[in-house]
Parts: sequence; structure tokens; C-alpha cells
Amino acid sequence: MIRSLSIVIPAFDEADRLPATLERVMRFLAEQPLDAFEVVVVDDGSRDATAAAAESAAVRWPQVRLLRNPANRGKGYAVRHGMLEARYDWILFTDADLSAPIEEFTRLEAAIARTGAAVAIGSRGLDSALIGVHQPGLRETAGRFFNLIMRLATGLPFKDTQCGFKLFRRDAAREIFSRQLLERFGFDVEILFIARLKQIPVVEVPVRWDHVEGSKVSLLAGMNGFVDIWRVLRNHWAGRYR
Repeated sequence: MIRSLSIVIPAFDEADRLPATLERVMRFLAEQPLDAFEVVVVDDGSRDATAAAAESAAVRWPQVRLLRNPANRGKGYAVRHGMLEARYDWILFTDADLSAPIEEFTRLEAAIARTGAAVAIGSRGLDSALIGVHQPGLRETAGRFFNLIMRLATGLPFKDTQCGFKLFRRDAAREIFSRQLLERFGFDVEILFIARLKQIPVVEVPVRWDHVEGSKVSLLAGMNGFVDIWRVLRNHWAGRYR
């Protein structure tokens, strides 16, 4: 059983959602049999009051910490920053909109206990019945096509690399994120590719998930994800993940 947990939340212009998200996360954590926990909010150069919302939460809950990126660098940069600064034995990163409810952590924890894996990734691709609110049709189709191209190009077996709900043992997180190079949305493929290179066991776990309006992933960013697959392969061939 997991005894200490860090939760990393990358946040860009999330001032409106963050207070309710932190309320729900802290309420959930208080009910868990944990010896220690923290919530690390990484402000990715927000233009609104995201940082102020995190600081206000930290007054109420001392387990909340705020990290600031030097500018808007991208979700990959924000997640890496938080994962490498996290203090506890297991580290979960989750999206600020909680599209995968924080309660789904228990599914990842159970999969870790069952398999002995060092990484558990939430997946929308293993059980579509767990998806409550689907993405718009075009976006969902593009996601399936991306996953097909990703699997053909990289050999990774996962049905869904892009779900923003992933749990890492701290030593595995250090091994993987210290080598991460991509700073935007293609980083999910990269970290799983690195895990395979380093022979770090990963288990894919079906989780409940709901599309939440206000996604920060633009069409251009989504298209750039296809280019990121090539960047991962190029980095590998150049030996940059050693």
C-alpha cells in the first residue's frame, strides 16, 4: 500500500477551476491511509490569478505547494518541473480539470499492488464504458488516429498515452523525467518511451473520464503531437535518452 504521495497539478490559466479542484483533492487525500502527502501546483506562466489561487489554498492547507515556471513553457515542462520537485515515495500527476476524477487514484494504486509495476497510467482506451462525457467527434477520432500512428512508430503497446492521470514510484520518476526533452503535449509518449528503454514496468489501467470544456489543447498543438512522435525517435537515435 502507498504510504506517502505527492500529487502534481500543472496549471495554465486555471484560476477559475483550481479552488474547487484543490478542495476535492484535499478532501480525498484526508480520507486516505497516508502517512504524508502534498499537492504541488505548477503555474505555467499563467496570465490570470492561478498562482494567487494556489497561494490562498496553501494558507488553508500547508500541504499545498506552488511552483512557478519562468514563462509559459508547456504542459510537459510543467509536469517535469513538478515531478522532479516532488518529495514523496509515489507521485501522481493529474490535470487541473480532474477529467479523470481524483478518486480513480485507487484504481492505479490497486494495479501497482497487483502487478508490482513502477508506473501506472490511466487509460480511456481500455474500457469505453467508463467514459461519461466524450470529446467532440473530430477530436476523439484524431486521438484514435494519433494512438495508431504512435503505436506503429514507437512500438509502445498502450491504447491511450495521452490521459493526464499517471502514477510513478519516485525512483522511476527521477529516472524518466530527468531525461525528458519535450516540453509540450507530446511528452506523454516520450516518458513512456523512456520507461521502456530503461526497462521500467508500466501498467495501463482503465479509469473513469469525462471531457471538460475549456481544453488548452488547440488543433495546432494536437497536430504538433504527431511531429513529437518523430522527435522522440530522433532523440532516441541520437542517444539523447542515455
